[in-house]
Amino acid sequence: MKAKQQEIEIPFLLALVPLVVMITVMAITIIVFEGSPHVPLAVGAIVAAIIAWRFGYKWETIEEGAYKGIRLALPAILIIIVVGMIIASWIGGGIIATMIYYGLQIITPSLFLMTICIICGIVALAIGSSWSTMGTIGVAGMGIGISMGIPAAMVAGAVISGSYFGDKMSPLSDTTNLAAGITNTNLFEHIKHMLYTTVPGLIIALIVYFFLGRQFAGSAIDQGNIEAILAALDSNFLISPWLLLVPGAIIVLVAFKVPALPALIIGVFLGFMCQIFVQGGNVGDSVNTLHDGYAIVSGNEMVDELFNRGGIASMMFTVSLTIFAMVLGGILEQTGMLRAIVKQILKVAKTAGSLIAATIVSAFFTNATASEQYISILIPGRMYARAYQDQGLHSKNLSRALEDGGTLTSPFVPWNTCGVFILATLAVHPFAYAPYAVLNYTVPIIGIIMGLVGYKVQFLTKEEMDQLKTNQRRVDNENELVDGV
Repeated sequence: MKAKQQEIEIPFLLALVPLVVMITVMAITIIVFEGSPHVPLAVGAIVAAIIAWRFGYKWETIEEGAYKGIRLALPAILIIIVVGMIIASWIGGGIIATMIYYGLQIITPSLFLMTICIICGIVALAIGSSWSTMGTIGVAGMGIGISMGIPAAMVAGAVISGSYFGDKMSPLSDTTNLAAGITNTNLFEHIKHMLYTTVPGLIIALIVYFFLGRQFAGSAIDQGNIEAILAALDSNFLISPWLLLVPGAIIVLVAFKVPALPALIIGVFLGFMCQIFVQGGNVGDSVNTLHDGYAIVSGNEMVDELFNRGGIASMMFTVSLTIFAMVLGGILEQTGMLRAIVKQILKVAKTAGSLIAATIVSAFFTNATASEQYISILIPGRMYARAYQDQGLHSKNLSRALEDGGTLTSPFVPWNTCGVFILATLAVHPFAYAPYAVLNYTVPIIGIIMGLVGYKVQFLTKEEMDQLKTNQRRVDNENELVDGV
């Protein structure tokens, strides 16, 4: 039965139909109705199932493809849930407040663009969210920068570069966990591999901001917004440099190659204990924080927006979106539609470098068409997974390319959810801040160049290839048993 099913080939143009329908519905849903991407993904999955059924695929085969897609996402889903808990516990324990408190105090007028980029990077690294960083520290930075006579587009570009650097490199980030999970890459191996493209991009951005900022060196700075945030943090949390030992402990665990999930669970436990014994919370509130997120009414709107977040419940949007996307991806893969699409692309992308370049460009194209950065990671991630294996490339090459092309390019598309959010939050159009969001366009370029020249492109060892083939045979055998039933 399985052999006959695999012999059915769906033509390339028909294989594109589910994606075209999904992208069209996605654009209408997000841009016109300001809705979520879940329903468009479901519509795309339904169209894919109908086409596969019309070509002779049995419903059991289509259904198994959907389930297989979900199973592939389970490790990522589990880590995403734990990330929600660690964000909540670190906020409740005062750890994130301490990091922000000390970070804000390094602002200097002569180096404002560099400084706001670094601060946004620190905050986003701590909380794992570029949106929350831009919506709080970024808004404050816009007010301060504009009051110094710096053009709003420049300030917005520096805020975006820093926020996306921290988001991309944070083990708490949903997109970072998504890229690692969807490609079956160790989270910290993924982050380490991204250093080769992201750190040079940050250095280039900081150099640009240094030279741009020199013309504003004599401007005076209005410390009112910063002082208000510092006062709110000081009155609502016990701020202590000792709390920085918690993220330090996670760094040590990572250095000793402790797997991501246990390391993050230890981080949850430490944050939970800090909320009780350092911040003076009770056990009941601390337990509820892990599920519902931290709740605070500080009297400062920006502080409230930044710290009212986290918890298991806050991650259900991302979890459900991942499930819907993986159902679509699973059906497309099981019925050979992804294979038909990738086969056309691989006629051009025949080398490791061209495959990495194709991944980065595809992720950007998905951002521009599907209008959602999560989709720019999920769909290309499933499309190219087998091609990377066939060329003997380590999965962390794919996960890095997905982030370089997907996560970082989303702010440049005005109708993408990220572009819409930034326009509403920072009041600067994407076309205006695009030249100054230096990190966001240099990193994809660096990623493509490094791929084409073969620098820091990691190939699988013979042992890893043998293990991968063994695992693939086991999966194929399991699928044969399921189809036989």
